[in-house]
Amino acid sequence: MSVENDTNRDQISEEIVSGVKSKENAHDASGTIAKSENPSSIDYSDEKYQKDQWKALKRAIHKQIYTLEAHTVEKVVLDLFKLNLVRGRGLLVREIMKAELEDNRYTAVFASLIAVLNSKIPEIGELLVSRLVLQFRKNYKRNNKRICISSSVFICHLTNQRVVSEILILQMLQLLLEDPTDATIEIATRNLKVVGKYLNDKSAIANNMIYARLRDILHDNESISERSKSIIQELTKIRKSGFRYYPTIEKSLDLVDEEDKETHVIELGGQIESQEELNVFQFDEDYESNEKEYDQIRKEILDEEEEENVEPEKEEEKPVKVEIEDMTQADLLQYQKTVYLTVMSSMSSEEAVHKLLKLNFNQSKEDKLKNNAILADMIVKCCSQEKTYSKYYGVIGEKLCSTNKFWHSTFVKLFKQYYEVIDSLDTNALRNVGKFFGHLFASDKLAIDESWSDIRLTEADTNAASRIMLKFIFQEMIEELGTKEVKERLIHDDFIKEKINGVFPVVNVTWKDAEHLRFSINYFTAIGLGVLTEEMRDVLKDLPPPPPFEDEDRGRSRSRSIRSADDSRSRSYSRSYSRSRSGSYSRSRSSSYSRSRSVSYSRSRSRSYSRSRTPSRSRSRSRSRSVSYSRSPSPVNRNGEHVEHESRGDNVTRTPSREPLKRRKDDVESTHSGKRTRH
Repeated sequence: MSVENDTNRDQISEEIVSGVKSKENAHDASGTIAKSENPSSIDYSDEKYQKDQWKALKRAIHKQIYTLEAHTVEKVVLDLFKLNLVRGRGLLVREIMKAELEDNRYTAVFASLIAVLNSKIPEIGELLVSRLVLQFRKNYKRNNKRICISSSVFICHLTNQRVVSEILILQMLQLLLEDPTDATIEIATRNLKVVGKYLNDKSAIANNMIYARLRDILHDNESISERSKSIIQELTKIRKSGFRYYPTIEKSLDLVDEEDKETHVIELGGQIESQEELNVFQFDEDYESNEKEYDQIRKEILDEEEEENVEPEKEEEKPVKVEIEDMTQADLLQYQKTVYLTVMSSMSSEEAVHKLLKLNFNQSKEDKLKNNAILADMIVKCCSQEKTYSKYYGVIGEKLCSTNKFWHSTFVKLFKQYYEVIDSLDTNALRNVGKFFGHLFASDKLAIDESWSDIRLTEADTNAASRIMLKFIFQEMIEELGTKEVKERLIHDDFIKEKINGVFPVVNVTWKDAEHLRFSINYFTAIGLGVLTEEMRDVLKDLPPPPPFEDEDRGRSRSRSIRSADDSRSRSYSRSYSRSRSGSYSRSRSSSYSRSRSVSYSRSRSRSYSRSRTPSRSRSRSRSRSVSYSRSPSPVNRNGEHVEHESRGDNVTRTPSREPLKRRKDDVESTHSGKRTRH
C-alpha cells in the first residue's frame, strides 16, 4: 500500500460514499435497478455517467482489498459481489497483485478470496493466473528474484485452492532447476514449502522427480553456495516430517466446497493474454443491458449467500445440549505437571509435602480424593524415573502416610497395584520402586500385614520381576533396620505371621505346603537372607507324612513314604509257583536288593536258577528275572541289614502285584509263617 493511499484514506472514503451511494441508491433491496423518481433523467448512454461509475467502482474495489483480513474474507466477498465484478475484474486483479507484492504475508488470504470469487465468476481466477504467469516470465528473464518469488508463491497458493492445475507449478519448478543457481534454488525451495504437501498427494511421481533433481544438485553441483545446500537439506527434513508446519490450506481460509471449485489449466509456455484493456475505462454502448444482466447474477449469488447465513440462525434457535467429554485429559495432565514441578523445585521433603498438600485445599471432597490418589502415584513415578534411588522420595511418602488413614490406604493400594504390573517396568524403575516401598516398610509407616496379605511366594504365583522387587524391599529393610530387627518384626511377631503366611509359610502348614516351604527357603537363601529361613527349615523337618495312596498303572505297585527322623522300613516279597509239563515241581530262590535315597524310585532284580530231575531223567533249567519298582526305602531287617526273599517257581516269571495293598500284606504274613515252618 502506498503512502499516498494511507494518508488520503479518509478522503477516498468520502469520495466512495459520494460516488458509490448514487449507484447504491439507484438499486432496490433485491439488487435490480430501481427506477428513480424520474427515470428519464438517467442517461445510461452518457459517457460521463459511465466514467463516474467506473471511478466509483475503482475506489470501492480499492477500499475492499486494502481492508481485507483473514477473519473478514466472507464480509469482503459479500461486499465485492454487490459491485459489478464482471466489468471491474481487471481493476480487482490489478489491486490484488499490487497489494500482494507490497505485503506477501497476506498471499494466502488473497488466494482464499480469489477461490471464492472464482467459484462464482471463473473469469476472475483465470485472469489473475494469466497475469501472474506473464509477470513471472518477464521477471525471470530479468533475474528479479523478489518479484519471481512473489508471483510463484501466489501461484502455489492458488494451486492449493484448486484455482489452477498443478501442471503450471511443476513446469515452473522444472524451469528453475534445469540450470540451477543460488537464486533459482531459493525460489524453488520457497515454492515447495508452500505446495509440497499438495504435490505429494496429487502428483507423487512428478514430486519425486523434483526431489531427485534437488538431491543430484546437492551432491554433484559444486557451483552452488553452502547456503543453497543448507536450504535443500532443510527442505528434505521438512518433507520427511510430512510438512507438519506447512499445511495445504488453513482451516479458516478453506471456504469453498470441493464440488464448487473451478480449476483452470494454464501452461507456462502457452499463449497468454493479460487483457490490459480491462484496467482502463471503455465506453459501453450496451451499458444498461449489461448492468441488468449482472444484477441478475448478483441476485442469485447473494440469495445463495443469504440462505447459507440463515440456516445457522435457525439451528441456533433450537440449541441442543450436548455433554462434551474431554478425551484429551488436559486437566489431568496439567495437575500431573504441577505435582512434578512442585516435587522437583522443593528444597526438602518437608517443603515438598507442605506444597503438595496445599494443592487440593479448595476442592470438593470427591475431587480431593481423586487428586490425592493421582498425587501419590506421581510420587512413585517421579521416584522410578531417577537414575538411582533417592531417599528424598521415600521421606515424602513416609510423611504423607503418617498424615491420615486415607494416605496410608492409598499407598497400600499403590503397592499392590505396582506389584501386579511390576513386570512392565524396566530394571532401573523396578529397583527404585522396590527401595521406595522398602523404606516405607522399614519406617513402619506402611502396614506390612495389609500390604503383603495377597503375596504368595511360590514359583507359580510370582514372576522374575516380582521376585526382584521383593529382593530390593528386603535389602532396603535390612539396610535400614538390620537383620535382628527384621527378624523381630517378621518372624517373631505372632500377629504378623498369620498375615504374611504367603511369604513365610510357618502357620497352619500341612504336607501339601512342602513345595511352598522349599521354594521360600531357597529364595531367601539365594538373595543372602538365609537367616530368615531357620523357622521354616524346622517346620519343613517336622512336617507330618502324607497319607498313603495307590497307583496300579501298567501293573506295577508303587508306594510312597517319607523317611522319619529315626527309621523307616519297607518289605517286598515275590512268590511264584509253576508246574512243568513233565509233572515235576521246581523250587527257585530269589534274592532282591533295593537301594533308595529318601523318596525315590528303586529297582530290584532277582535271578533264580532251578534244576529238577524226573524219572525220565529230563533236565530243565529255568531262569527267572523279576523287576519291581518301589518309591520307598530298601527293605531291611531289624538289625539294619538287607534281607533276601525266597520265591518258588519253575520257569521265568514276572511278578508285579496287581492286588490291593491290604491283600498284599496278608500274603506277606502268610509267607513269613511258611518260612518259620520250614526253618
